[in-house]
Amino acid sequence: MSLDSVISPQLEAQSIKELERILSVKGSQAKLVGANGEEISIPDSVYQVLYQAVHAMASGKVVSVAIQDRELTTQQAGDFLKVSRPHLIKLLEQGEIPYIMVGTHRRVRFEDLVKYKKQRDSKRREGLKQFTQFLEDEGFYDDESSELDQ
Repeated sequence: MSLDSVISPQLEAQSIKELERILSVKGSQAKLVGANGEEISIPDSVYQVLYQAVHAMASGKVVSVAIQDRELTTQQAGDFLKVSRPHLIKLLEQGEIPYIMVGTHRRVRFEDLVKYKKQRDSKRREGLKQFTQFLEDEGFYDDESSELDQ
């Protein structure tokens, strides 16, 4: 099975824009219609995912779907954060990220990982801004080439 589209890019873009317009209508109940004509209402949680994906595609972005369990193993959590499993365990033991024990195994809630990642990324951005400011103050870096404030 090929991942290439069977619809021309122009027609596909038009279809995605039309789908985005339809999904944007407030107060309407979205339904899925099967090949046999059977209809089913789309649950709100599925509708939100569909709308976000279609909106991103209509904006020219690439959409990737990653299915995650609510609780991840330490290996899965490390992979998500792009750190080694031993480093992740160190973070857990230092109390940086909450975890639970299931028997003798640690499990990390996906929501806790996302929260930690946002905080980590924010701290990194702030550190880069401070470092850039230091370099500017010392004359090694000019304001015009700084893109961190954008």
